[in-house]
This record gives sequence, structure tokens and C-alpha cells, in this order.
Amino acid sequence: MSSYKGKKAVIVGGTHGMGLAVAQALVAGGADVLITGRTEKTLDEARRVLGDNAYVVRSDIADLREIAKLGTEVSEKLGQIDFLHMNAGISELEPYDQVTEASFDRQFSTNTKGTFFTTQRLVPLIREGGAIVFTSSVADDSGTPGMVVYSATKAAVRSFSKVLAAELLPRKIRVNVVSPGFIDTPTMGVAGATADERAAFMAIGDAVTPMKRHGTPDEVARAVLFLGFDATFTTGEQIKVDGGLGQNLSVSPD
Repeated sequence: MSSYKGKKAVIVGGTHGMGLAVAQALVAGGADVLITGRTEKTLDEARRVLGDNAYVVRSDIADLREIAKLGTEVSEKLGQIDFLHMNAGISELEPYDQVTEASFDRQFSTNTKGTFFTTQRLVPLIREGGAIVFTSSVADDSGTPGMVVYSATKAAVRSFSKVLAAELLPRKIRVNVVSPGFIDTPTMGVAGATADERAAFMAIGDAVTPMKRHGTPDEVARAVLFLGFDATFTTGEQIKVDGGLGQNLSVSPD
């Protein structure tokens, strides 16, 4: 187990799945951690899992007023921080001709606008030599049907992460991206999907992933923490945690 004793970390979108796995690893390593989420169900579950070892805060990054409040809360509870993981995001699977203004705005408001302005608000609290890791997706440079808006939101995150990596060099703050493929999370990353739809999505993921399985939240968390704490000479980079999905690997027939 890695030691994060004395470190202070914020995970935006940390109440379930990949974000919660990162929080658990940090707490187990002795870090002071604050996580955010939007729904009472996931907030309560995170409190049950983490106990008194982390601050669990309700915050909706699609709301600029709540972003401002989050900045104040982080400052009051943690002061300066060493690590920011921007993990909040939603996806809605829709062919291009079924996209509505409402679904377009929902995804961009959270995945892109909310992610940017939350980062902007929290960067002043990051110590010199700290790190930011964004969660993107292998969809950020793919042409997957049904993910036209989601892919665009994540491509935007990937782009501004590179600019932030350059702009934060004077403060020695590293900025990197982890891009998961199909990962076993409670929602499978799809907002509002039924159990049957999630099962079908999982079957598709197992079929198209070269390693023929889904990843686990812990496998993503290890990549996030590597970028956040161990990769001290790495910035502006992207690590794909996708079982080879984004690498165009050829799979030999059985």
C-alpha cells in the first residue's frame, strides 16, 4: 500500500465507481480527502464506505454557484491541497439525429463547462508541485456511434488539459489525463440506463475490448494515483486504461 500520509486531495465525482476507488486508496494511505457527489444515495453510500476518514460534500459542478461554494469548503476543510482529481461526468447514448438541445446541454454543462470552472476555482488552492488528473474516456478520440456529444465533451477536456499543463508549469503543477475504456461501475457510465441496457452495454464491451473483459475501478485508480503522485516528470500526458481498446490491437481468433 502506498503512503499518502500528509497529503491532501480533492476528488470531484468521488462517491462511486472510479472516483470512490481513488478515495479509498488515498484514505487507506493516510491522506486527508474531500470528495463530492450530486445524489443523496451515492453520498450516503460513500459516507458508509469511508466513514469518518473523508469529507463527503454535496456539489453539482453544473452549477457555478455551487462551484464557488465548493472552493470555499475545500479551503476551510483542507486549506492547500496536493492533488485534484476531476472525475465527474455523465454520458447519454444517442445517435446524432436523436440528440436534443437539453441532452447536449446536460453533457457539456457537466463534462466540459463544469469541469473547467471547477478546476479554475480550485487551482489557486493547489500547492506548488501538486497535480491534477482529469478523467476523460477512450471515446475522446474515437468515432463510436451513439456517443457524438459525449465524445466531444471529453475531447474538449483532453484539449484544455494540455493547455493547463503548459500554463501551470511556473507553479510546477502537473496536469495529466486518464482515459478509461469499459469499466465495471454501478452505472456503466451511462445516465438513466436500465439494468438490461447496462448488461447489453457490458456484453458489447467484453466483445470489443482486446483483453475480452472490463476493467475494474481499482485498475483505473492505480493509473490515476500514478499520474497524481509517482509520475513526477510527466505532464500533459494521457494514459488509456482500456484493455487495448484504443490501441487498434489485432486479436488472434480462438
